[in-house]
Amino acid sequence: MKKTYLLLFLLFTSFSFAQTHYDSDQFIVTLKDISSKTFDKDSTANALVIYESGKSFVGQGDYRLHTKFKHKIKILNKDGFDKATVKIYLYKTKSSSEKVKNILATSYNLVEGTNKVITRKLDKSNIYEEKYNDNYTIVKFTLPNVKVGSVITYSYETVSPFMFNYKSWHFQEDIPKLYSEYKTSIPANWIYNIKLIGYKPLDINTRDIEKNCLEGARGASSGCSLSHYAMKDIPAFIEEEYMTSDTNYKARIEYELKTFQGFDGVTHNYTKTWETVDDELRKDPNIGKQLSKSVDLPKLLPQTVYSIEDNLERAKSIYHYVQTHYTWNGDYKIFKDVDIKDLIKTKSGNVSEINILLHNLLKESNIDVKPVLISTRNNGFPTKIHPVISDFNYLIVQANINGKSYSLDATDKFLDFAELPFRCLNQHGRLLDFKKGSNWMDIKVENISKVFYNVDLKANDEFFSGSVQSKITGYHALNKRKDYFPNSQEYFDALEKRNENLEISNIEIDCEKETSSEFKESYDLEYFVENSGDNVYINPFLVTFFNENPFKLQERTYPIDFGYKDTYYYALKLNLNEKYELVEAPEDFKIVLPNNTGTIALSTKQVSNELIMTFRINFNKALYAQDYYPYLKKFMSKIVEIQNNSIVLLKKIG
Repeated sequence: MKKTYLLLFLLFTSFSFAQTHYDSDQFIVTLKDISSKTFDKDSTANALVIYESGKSFVGQGDYRLHTKFKHKIKILNKDGFDKATVKIYLYKTKSSSEKVKNILATSYNLVEGTNKVITRKLDKSNIYEEKYNDNYTIVKFTLPNVKVGSVITYSYETVSPFMFNYKSWHFQEDIPKLYSEYKTSIPANWIYNIKLIGYKPLDINTRDIEKNCLEGARGASSGCSLSHYAMKDIPAFIEEEYMTSDTNYKARIEYELKTFQGFDGVTHNYTKTWETVDDELRKDPNIGKQLSKSVDLPKLLPQTVYSIEDNLERAKSIYHYVQTHYTWNGDYKIFKDVDIKDLIKTKSGNVSEINILLHNLLKESNIDVKPVLISTRNNGFPTKIHPVISDFNYLIVQANINGKSYSLDATDKFLDFAELPFRCLNQHGRLLDFKKGSNWMDIKVENISKVFYNVDLKANDEFFSGSVQSKITGYHALNKRKDYFPNSQEYFDALEKRNENLEISNIEIDCEKETSSEFKESYDLEYFVENSGDNVYINPFLVTFFNENPFKLQERTYPIDFGYKDTYYYALKLNLNEKYELVEAPEDFKIVLPNNTGTIALSTKQVSNELIMTFRINFNKALYAQDYYPYLKKFMSKIVEIQNNSIVLLKKIG
């Protein structure tokens, strides 16, 4: 491949000044793009998009969707080499397919010790095509001569016959971007639902009208809506704990065809109303038809289950019977292969089969119930502005008893009545009512999940002895039950190995059944500490709530979603037993998150010959906006610091 040397001159800056600056205003590569070595705003970035643009329009004559792409990327380290391999996914059907043309790609490198630049262009023989699946083909190429410090550019154009699939634009990805823009031209014949996703606002958002941009037969023509969207200084999207699907948060624009009107005046509607969807679901063999099936209570349930007079207790009894006698096979199917007759026969089925059977049994026993379509946390939020049935992947049941609503899911044998799996805590669901019409409902956890520990210690000559008692509720208790009931011995072994300075004995678990709302545990312990002369240093936290700070990003552009509110409480009573005197203890303090949305409070005091310490953590919200991230990051850091570094200094007496 031929090598050419170029000398690139800059208008505004010298080589030395350009070490950490980039030209994000244009696709053309400049010397400062190549000579810059780092990206100060994100020292962890492997690569950086300096500039990228897209332009979509309908071609005159072929009436196909054309999209032109341009990308300029800086390779910052070896882990960024994967950005030099480009994959273009082309949609296809049996009768038609998308095409790509005009692929151009070039790598730029600085000759060490000079201002000269060497460029290498992509040879067309190194462009490959392969089948991805039945719906997509991949066109792939890798830029040549890529090194740490390289700048790469590539451009291409796609041509698509599928106007229903107007090109979406992803502003945010796994590397930072300095500038990303998308320009669109949409003829008035096509009307789309346009959705901006993510929490980063647009820096440019303009619209204009172009008259007679598209001509049809017999002198017909159409105007076009012109849009210009752009974002600047876009941080990399990096997944972190306490989030739902990344599809909820990555900044992008998506399109869904709503209406098409031909030049002959005929209109085709593609986006449906909820009234239409409700009617379709009512007739659907996997949803409405299954929900309407009658069930024989005496045949399917013991009389002791369905004959309970109290409505709530009867509902609980039926729920627990389905929960324990039918097994979820792990399949999330809700619109395919749903048949409660098969479930009744095999005792194993998918989400819809189990929860529709629960729905029908409750309905037959005169409980007011309705199905609810939801999307799980890892599946993304369902679209609310118009029906997109494919957004949903799960079905639960709402029971209305004595003026109160209960959300039910019988797929998990450890769930208490009205307790949903954590995977279902995804903000909203669509409540189906085939008589009055469906509507949106909030999926909220009303109760606070709690963790309480009480530690009672007494000083002896060589060690401290005492006991620990805990009471755990809500989702924390659910996790405990799932750890304990399948293998209690493994649970005990893990508990005994949790702290190498402790010897644990006489473990007792107070939890009657797998669905108990509380999990209580108690055990005796001996705490061995190292003496330093007459002094003893003790970390008073024999149990820690957070071993490390889960929040490590420089910037987080999406919310912190815990799923539920919770509180943690730790109380220590240390009896010095006239063997030690207190020299030093942690100082009292209190930290409050903005708007009183969370609290840390530590208190220590000495009463007679006892040290009493309490530590409380409150998260008063289940969902925190991304603006809270720097506060929560410091909040968590302080919690970890307190638990790991709090020291009580004692001195031996006599």
